[in-house]
Amino acid sequence: MIEKKDKFKLVGLQLKGKTTNQNNQSSEDCGNLWQKFENEKIFDRIPKKLSNEIYAVYFDYEKDETSPFSYFIGCKVANDAEPPQELSELKIPDQKYIKYTAKGVMTGCITDTWKKIWNSDLNREFGFDFEVYDERSQDWNDAEVDVFISVASNL
Repeated sequence: MIEKKDKFKLVGLQLKGKTTNQNNQSSEDCGNLWQKFENEKIFDRIPKKLSNEIYAVYFDYEKDETSPFSYFIGCKVANDAEPPQELSELKIPDQKYIKYTAKGVMTGCITDTWKKIWNSDLNREFGFDFEVYDERSQDWNDAEVDVFISVASNL
C-alpha cells in the first residue's frame, strides 16, 4: 500500500562523502556512523525534537542501490530548529512510499528486509528512503523497524 508523507526536517549526523553497497562498504560506513551517534550522545544534543524516533536516511543516490549514496542519522525536529554547529540538517520532501516492517533479531532483520526490497520489482524513486527506530526497536533480539521506500509519484 502506498503512503504519502509530507515534508519534514531532521537534525543529526551525515556521513562524510558517500558510501556504496559494494563489498559491504555501506555496512561498515553506516555502522561507524551509528557508533558515533551513540557514543557521542547525539540524540541528546538535537534541539526541538518532535519525537524520540531515530531516522536513518538513504538519499542522493547516483543511480540506484548499486551506486554511491549518502547516509544520515537523526531525529525529526520543528521547522525552526537550528542544528548545533557539529550537526547537520536534512530536509525530506513530500514523497510517496511503500512501507516494509523488518522484524526479528537486529541487525540481520534490517539486512533481510533490504534484500527483499532490492529483489522486488518496485518502481523505486531513489529519493529519500529511511528506517524509523522507535520503542519497538529497543529489544535487539525481537525488534521491529519500519522501512519507507520512495516510489515513483505516478503510482
